[in-house]
Amino acid sequence: MSSRSGLLITRELFPCPLCARGLDVRQTKKRKPYVICDPCGMQLFVRTKAGINRFEGLVSDSASRGIWERLEELRRQYQVKCPECGNKFWIHPARVKTNWMDGSFEGYRCPEKGCKGVAKWETEEGKTK
Repeated sequence: MSSRSGLLITRELFPCPLCARGLDVRQTKKRKPYVICDPCGMQLFVRTKAGINRFEGLVSDSASRGIWERLEELRRQYQVKCPECGNKFWIHPARVKTNWMDGSFEGYRCPEKGCKGVAKWETEEGKTK
């Protein structure tokens, strides 16, 4: 929430489909909602009346359903940081890196082109599994 001239204004947020960052919901000149994620370069415009109604319902329900807390928990559990390039990425079975000698799990390969980094899997206590 922010304050302007003593009035409280509630920020409406919608998660970026690529990075899950909370994006401010904006309106076009024709009062249609849209969001932009600058780091990802993603833009989402909602054009039809039915889509606008569904979008507004998702945005208004997000706080009461604990969406932001759930997204943060998912991010903590399933997003890792590459030790080489610093890129944060979501874990995926296709990115699993195993030891070629014994097949043991080593971590997750960074998806950045040309990066050879492998992010280790860590527990909440910060210890590598």
